[in-house]
Amino acid sequence: MSERQLHREQHSMSMMYGTYADILFVLFPFLVIGMQRLWDGRLYEMLMHADLSIAAAILAGLAIGKFVLGLVTNRDLGRYKERIVFFIALTLFVVLGPAIILILSIMGGAEVPGFVVFVQPTLLIIAISLYSTAVGISNILTRDDGHEGYATSADEHSDGYASANRAGHAPLDLPRNTGTDSW
Repeated sequence: MSERQLHREQHSMSMMYGTYADILFVLFPFLVIGMQRLWDGRLYEMLMHADLSIAAAILAGLAIGKFVLGLVTNRDLGRYKERIVFFIALTLFVVLGPAIILILSIMGGAEVPGFVVFVQPTLLIIAISLYSTAVGISNILTRDDGHEGYATSADEHSDGYASANRAGHAPLDLPRNTGTDSW
């Protein structure tokens, strides 16, 4: 395996871990709520509350953000623009819309129908899948054609400016703190 392939594999693994870390951070408060309900002996009620729909809506919103990021960062997408717009519409139609409808219906105070127990986990699973897909697509599209961004020597790994310039991106130029600010 070449150094370039090894670097790509490491980058892919890092992106996967980062994606699932995002998902876990979104789901963490809902895990705490679920554990509290389990402690009280009311775990089944979690499926009848809007908690899972809220989590699905959050992940769907994050997915849409990643799809839009992929759409606006690379101007040379050509034929892929329609596919990204399709994934945005799919996320809105399949996850975000139904999740918001369920949230409003459940919070409306009417009796919650039994099918909600199956629909909410399904929406959450689809939202997780779409978010994972969105991160992957966004990373593919924001990475240039694969030649740059992969350093070939130890010097280039440590020099952020060299790798940023080689990738065609200007380094972030932040104003220096002169100490004269009077806050």
